Amino acid sequence: MLPATPENVHGAFDGSTLADAGSKARFSRAGDDFVIHAAGRDGKPSDHRVMYAFGVEPLEQYLVELPGGRLQAVPFAWDSRAKQAGGQRWFHLYPDARVSPGDPLHWTRPAQNWNHVCADCHTTGFRKRYDAAKDAFDSHWEELGVGCESCHGPASAHVAWARSGNAATGGMGLSARLDERRGVQWAIDPVTGNAVRSVPRTSARELDVCAPCHARRSNLSERYVAGEPFLDHYRPALLEPDLYYADGQQRDEVYTWGSFLQSRMHSKGVSCSDCHDPHAGKLRAEGNALCANCHAPAKYAVASHHHHAEGSAGSQCVACHMPTTTYMQVDPRHDHSFRIPRPDRSVTLGTPNACNDCHRDKPPQWAAAAVEAWFGPDRKGFQTYGAAFHAARADQADAAVLLAAVAADADAPAVA
Repeated sequence: MLPATPENVHGAFDGSTLADAGSKARFSRAGDDFVIHAAGRDGKPSDHRVMYAFGVEPLEQYLVELPGGRLQAVPFAWDSRAKQAGGQRWFHLYPDARVSPGDPLHWTRPAQNWNHVCADCHTTGFRKRYDAAKDAFDSHWEELGVGCESCHGPASAHVAWARSGNAATGGMGLSARLDERRGVQWAIDPVTGNAVRSVPRTSARELDVCAPCHARRSNLSERYVAGEPFLDHYRPALLEPDLYYADGQQRDEVYTWGSFLQSRMHSKGVSCSDCHDPHAGKLRAEGNALCANCHAPAKYAVASHHHHAEGSAGSQCVACHMPTTTYMQVDPRHDHSFRIPRPDRSVTLGTPNACNDCHRDKPPQWAAAAVEAWFGPDRKGFQTYGAAFHAARADQADAAVLLAAVAADADAPAVA
């Protein structure tokens, strides 16, 4: 999130127009100001000055200011991908919607209000400061974007520590010591081909720091400080029907945390920064090389395991174990539950599977038969609660018995 300046805005504010989802917009410049001409709260087209640019790749959104201190996200976005990938164009985030100005989902209404919906993940030290009597916001923040204090807590004590010259003082003055990986090694077991953590992970500090912005949740307070328990300040969404399929696969935008908690990797002690470099914003290695840190390539990066041509898209670990769902029209995001493909569940439960994500011309029965021929009939994976959740959602007579079995299963992920 950055102020809307010529250096920070990448969209074509050159008089371009967009007509989609029953709405029209024109994007232009007035000196150094960026202007979107579109229907506002009263339904009448008018000029709206862009205050902030929001995001970089694969899309850039824009915030405009409305009365009452409201910053609102317009539904028109700039596709910042390369032109050959279909980018460098304006598009509507909700092309199938026909939303009138009086609808709560209209861009001028609460569902698109930055102060309430977006701000605490895209700024550092955010305070909403909503006055109900005035129906107005006086929102404050310390820093635009995710700064050091978002993950490490208030820096004043850290600065004092640095100035003291006493490096031996424990804690470095930080409220969140993200040191759970320090001195830890993952050694691949030659029998299983999978890595084992040298010491068990007995805390969740890193996950608790990542979760506020990488979980689908609602706020319980505005006083969260990095290092405090996530569940003391937020109410996370669980495996609810509108958000997750019956087997726990991501459906709506759930931001990874709820998916990852379902994974065998989480149960074995993996944490976010085992794979992600939080400072660079990149993976620690690219492609299958990342997975090879913990999964023996001789066992897994071979055609006898993935059953696809070497170097093909199907030979990539993420193709089968981290399938993507595209949100906001152009943003594919990986499911982090790291599950094995279950096309047989597609047959019985109607859930998606990674095989048919690629082989769309084939029925799930075809994919299920192939997987059974390769790995046998008992390869069920770590997430075994799909049938129970499906039964509950369908009001089947055996739902209570199946759910009770999940609740009593000590190996089932706690989020399930």
